[in-house]
Amino acid sequence: MAKGIEIRQAHFPGRAPIDAYGNGGFRFADMSHRGSVLCLPSGIYGWSRTDAVGLSPADLQRVLDEADQIEVLLVGTGTEIRPLSEELRAALRERRIRSDPMSTGAAVRTFNVMLAESRAVAAALIAV
Repeated sequence: MAKGIEIRQAHFPGRAPIDAYGNGGFRFADMSHRGSVLCLPSGIYGWSRTDAVGLSPADLQRVLDEADQIEVLLVGTGTEIRPLSEELRAALRERRIRSDPMSTGAAVRTFNVMLAESRAVAAALIAV
């Protein structure tokens, strides 16, 4: 029986610094990904968000699912800093995750430093 093309969700199973960002994507672990990403303890995942307006707990369900391994969530909101909704901040606080929205560039740089320090950090990065 012939198989069609199998499309799987983009996932890198490990922690890695972000080597570059821009042109609508990210480079990490000798790979590139077009679009936004979630950088979590379980790996780096493709993320369908294209902007940070109206981010909800459902958009960050993967982060909430791994809350026991995350102390800080850096949210790269694109080229402009966008505040997180009270609903999202409350969901993160409830799971003892501190959140920090910032531009995607600042979030990438901060994520890399905290990752190098072996901190319990995650990042939700909107592609620019």
